[in-house]
Amino acid sequence: MVRTFKPMYKKIETYIIDQIRSGNWKPGSRIPSENELAEQFSVSRITVKNALTALVDKGVVYRLQGKGTFVNDHSPEEIRNITSAVKEQLTTPTIGFLLPRLDNRFTANLLSGIEDTLSENGYQLLFAKTNDSQETEILKIQEMKQAGVKGLIIYPVEGEHYNNEILALTLNRFPLVLLDRNLKGVETNSISSDNHEAAIQAVKHLHELGHSRIGFISTLAEGTSSIEDRLHGYEKALEDRHILIDRSIQMTRLAMSDSNEEVIMMIQKFLQANPQMTALLSSNFSPHVIQAAMQMGISVPEDLSVVFFDDVEFPEFCIIPPTAVVQQELELGREAGRVILKQVENPSSEYLQVKLPTMLIPRQSTAKAKS
Repeated sequence: MVRTFKPMYKKIETYIIDQIRSGNWKPGSRIPSENELAEQFSVSRITVKNALTALVDKGVVYRLQGKGTFVNDHSPEEIRNITSAVKEQLTTPTIGFLLPRLDNRFTANLLSGIEDTLSENGYQLLFAKTNDSQETEILKIQEMKQAGVKGLIIYPVEGEHYNNEILALTLNRFPLVLLDRNLKGVETNSISSDNHEAAIQAVKHLHELGHSRIGFISTLAEGTSSIEDRLHGYEKALEDRHILIDRSIQMTRLAMSDSNEEVIMMIQKFLQANPQMTALLSSNFSPHVIQAAMQMGISVPEDLSVVFFDDVEFPEFCIIPPTAVVQQELELGREAGRVILKQVENPSSEYLQVKLPTMLIPRQSTAKAKS
């Protein structure tokens, strides 16, 4: 049976409404400031702001810039209706989801898959972006716990080894699912694609086209298990085909904080330094690889075959429709939803590490190597 909870911002809402209903705060009177309420409830100002914004939207209070928040004029019946609506909202258990960014089809489908599973099972979703910042990630975890979420699904920021808040969640057996990541030494649920096998698929495809000088490009691999798995799979596939591993044609130092211009410049320097390279696996910034090559007069796929990790939206409309390793992003989201609900409703259940298969779709960015 699903138990109800009262997030902190809802507690603040209820407190304010109770003060108005009881007559302690009269119509037109100024209520305590955000700082005062944050100190009273031991929460962040953001939590208080969320509560006040909700009450402004309901017409319970109104704000005057530079002066504060004031009680609206309501009849007793209106206050009773508002109170009933707030109490009804509190019966829906909530799962939190943190995502570094929401800027492509992959992340949008993850979000959609999670929400599908949660809504089907009577849960609601509280979503926040961390903007590729571990500091923001820590803050959002704290705020979601204050809001009373029953569990958390986290797509961790790239490059981190340990986020102390995530470590604390696991030590306290707080229901948690990590998406696209395994944190070394941290025992918890994780849902990801089989990135190791995905890289093997990509190398196999290129080798069958006659390529042996195959490069690899990504953001920092160390500490990001999905990229580490791709890199290991790439090297394993080369070894299996008796191809010498040449780390001079691996570039794993791009960063999500780099501008488009900086990324293209670094890729161009990499391509210029390695004219012997005839094919490339791109784990991140894949469209930038095509753009960088074209600007240098390198023809794709005639001079350089490129395999994308993750597909692009509307590939048929690309200048060069890319050969891509495609993940089951909707199913990844749905599986994350199923696992977190299992953990919430049975806290003693075993941790699960789920890896879903990928599929390689050949298109026009790969071709036979020049003889």
